[in-house]
Amino acid sequence: MRKLLPLISSHPGGRSALTCRYRCGDACLHEAPNTSDNTYVGDVIAGVASRRSLLRASAVVTVAAATGVATVGRGPQAAAAAVTTAPAETTAPAAAEGRAARGLRFSPVAPNTTDAVVVAEGHDQNVVIRWGDPILGGAPAFDPDHQSAKAQAGQFGYNNDYMAVLDVPGERDHQLLVVNHEYTDEVLMFAGYDAANPTREQAEIGWAAHGLSVLVTAEDSRLGKLTAVPRHRLNRRITATTPFEVTGPAAGSKLLRTSADPSGKRILGTLNNCGGGITPWGTVLSGEENFNQYFANGGSVTDPTTAARLKRYGITGAASERKWERFNDRFDVSKEPNETNRFGWVIEIDPYDPESTPRKLTALGRFKHEAAEPRLTTDGRPVLYMGDDEKFDYFYKFVSAKRMMRGSTRTAREHNRTLLDEGTLYVAKFTGDSPAAEIDGSGKLPKDGAFDGAGEWIPLASGTTSYVEGMTAEEVYVFTRMAADKVGATKMDRPEDVEPSPRTGRVYIALTNNSDRGKAGKAPADEANPRDTNKHGQILELAERWNNSGSRRFTWRLFLVCGDPEDPSTYFGGFPKDQVSSISCPDNLTFDAYGNLWISTDGNALGNHDGLFGVATAGDRRGAVRQFLTVPTGAETCGPIVQDRRVLVAVQHPGEVDGASVEKPASSWPDGPGKLTRPSVISVWRRDGGGIGA
Repeated sequence: MRKLLPLISSHPGGRSALTCRYRCGDACLHEAPNTSDNTYVGDVIAGVASRRSLLRASAVVTVAAATGVATVGRGPQAAAAAVTTAPAETTAPAAAEGRAARGLRFSPVAPNTTDAVVVAEGHDQNVVIRWGDPILGGAPAFDPDHQSAKAQAGQFGYNNDYMAVLDVPGERDHQLLVVNHEYTDEVLMFAGYDAANPTREQAEIGWAAHGLSVLVTAEDSRLGKLTAVPRHRLNRRITATTPFEVTGPAAGSKLLRTSADPSGKRILGTLNNCGGGITPWGTVLSGEENFNQYFANGGSVTDPTTAARLKRYGITGAASERKWERFNDRFDVSKEPNETNRFGWVIEIDPYDPESTPRKLTALGRFKHEAAEPRLTTDGRPVLYMGDDEKFDYFYKFVSAKRMMRGSTRTAREHNRTLLDEGTLYVAKFTGDSPAAEIDGSGKLPKDGAFDGAGEWIPLASGTTSYVEGMTAEEVYVFTRMAADKVGATKMDRPEDVEPSPRTGRVYIALTNNSDRGKAGKAPADEANPRDTNKHGQILELAERWNNSGSRRFTWRLFLVCGDPEDPSTYFGGFPKDQVSSISCPDNLTFDAYGNLWISTDGNALGNHDGLFGVATAGDRRGAVRQFLTVPTGAETCGPIVQDRRVLVAVQHPGEVDGASVEKPASSWPDGPGKLTRPSVISVWRRDGGGIGA
């Protein structure tokens, strides 16, 4: 067995303590908010033969399936083509370029700890845009020693995450890039930062660095190089103080009203935006994830009902990390108890209208939204799949009540604007089909040779109707986690990004990790989460009944059980493990034009840097994972987009290593020694101008 690199951190999943502190408020070190006694996959065993036959029936549904089901996702974007270059992965000689699936024909990058973006041999790269680069008219060039909230509001935000690319009408060589900004790491932003005594200006810079950036980019028609176009008419910044409209069945609820907004219909800002999606009508969705960490004094609430609700969402304790409550009462739960209820939603923006008001969509429920990925039912109604990124939390979907209207007429736009406000919200319940005794926590396959089973979607609410005993519809939407607890949803290992295949319609769910699985007093291993102290995560493949995303039934199986291939607990879709790249902690997902799944990682627990991987989902190469790039020291790979001749990646929190600061940087990326480390978006392309992996 080859020697593994030493772990960078003792924190769960391989993240640094600094990342855990600023990104999610040390969520993994706190008691999981879900204390329900809900069952786990594999706890209820019944109908083994029928479930296996149903799974196998769905497994032979091919790409076309002759169903005509429309699928929508980030997928391949129509575009022209998109350093450090690494040698081929020496530990996988059998995975030669000529034998790889189409779209994955590159020399895999070897695991490494290089402080650079290391790309597959034969590829080049460039930085598209960095934190602080101006994108709006009047915004100054970035000056790390003279930052201001006003400047930041016109500059590219911090810690880029999910990305979406759309065409720019009438501008052939331009593309519109929408980027989430998940969180700020003040100790890496400000020289001399005093975490106990931040200044008002630092707080306001933080507010302006959150949210989203919308910017036009220009592409090199000969290669894949992409560059930002500052001050374009479509460029926009959305921040923690941008006005939002509240829509859907909980709009105006007393649970959303505050002293600043007695209507409960107008919210300032968005926070901790992580994953997202593109709707088939051309708007962009963004999920608010670890919003709980921004609110202070949750532990001072004495009303038992309010206290229980806050605790279920991880809002406890006294002062917040960033101390924003010192500068605005809305971050102080003891003064504005409903303000927390105004975050944790999916938001929708119109990237083609910089003057439009973004919306918070209450019909999609409130939790730590990692993503909101769409598909269409067989009769043309949009469906959104959503993960709640917390240990032992749940997987959801929303099915619209109305069909999408095709076209770009005013009537169509106005109709489609209402599609995510009316429909039914569901939560998933998974059942394994193997005897519980065969799931022992080691990751050993059960006797039937697969981790698999069946499941159902349990309705929570539709419009003003609640299907949860003891809860009104408004309460279901605002306290969705508690509603899911009540109906017996299945606890999962941090369901993060989710992506429906544009070819098969199957839905892939990244379950990043769960170091508490199997510990004393915690949930034991089960068929969907088959390893104790799960440090590396897995990817689950879900097939809706009749390949219809509006169905109430589904089958599932684990596609990947991640980790080192030489670890017997790993599984790579049945593919020989001596021919794959090691992978740990899957997070963001996307598809290429060939139907390959691309996976970015967060918190590699093997001691290597995070990276981007491609894997075939069908054919004789199914499960053959191949690493395309790695990111610098302390960084996470986010928001991948794989186009015909370009790969885009958001390099988040470079240099975020324990003990690092502006004065003591842990990374010199992207601009070299002596320059401030800055989260950035990069593009990668083949040096010969050919297609990625073709």
